[in-house]
Parts: sequence; C-alpha cells; structure tokens
Amino acid sequence: QVQLVESGGGLVQPGGSLTLSCAASGSILDIGTTGWYRQVPGKERELVASIISGGTKKYADSVKGRFTISRDNAKNTVTVQMNSLKPEDTAVYYCYAYVRDVSQVFRSYWGQGTQVTVSS
Repeated sequence: QVQLVESGGGLVQPGGSLTLSCAASGSILDIGTTGWYRQVPGKERELVASIISGGTKKYADSVKGRFTISRDNAKNTVTVQMNSLKPEDTAVYYCYAYVRDVSQVFRSYWGQGTQVTVSS
C-alpha cells in the first residue's frame, strides 16, 4: 500500500506565500507524474501543477509565474511553492502521484487534502 501525506496548508493574507509538501511512503518502486490539484465546494477538482519524473513541469494558467513545483525523487516528495497568493487560490489542495508499486502496475494515489485559505 502507498500513502501520500500533505503538509503546509493554512491561512495567509493576500500577497503572501505558502509551501505545500507531500511525502509518499509504502511499497513504492517508482513514481511517474506527481503534482497538485485543488477543489472548492461546488466545483470540479482542477489541476494546479504537475511534474514528471524527468522534471518537465505543467501549470494551470491561473498560477503560472506565481507557483513553482519541484520534486525530490530520492525522498519521494513533491512540493509546490505558492507566492503572490490571491483569495481565489483558496481551496483544498490535494497531492497525487502515479506510483508503480510492488504489483509492477502504475496506480494513482491521492493525499487527504490540505486547506489553503487566502484572506485578510
């Protein structure tokens, strides 16, 4: 079994910064694409940023230039640095990862979510 544990959410004022981290643990052989989604009540979950094992990154247009995603393959972690936060960034942020586990099959895993609130 594989677990993803997020940390770093909280309350921040507009213009502030937060860093979200996600650590994967368990029977992991390899991690492919990993990244972050977010969701607000009544809306679909949307991609925030993703990064493949080779390092290529993808960002939602709404966060380009403000968010930076990175990964540490040795530690099985993925991090998103969020700067210049806006009230519309308020959401529950979910970490995800495509993991090749001991079954030799890639499966998708999700974290439990962490709340980010941007408000004065």
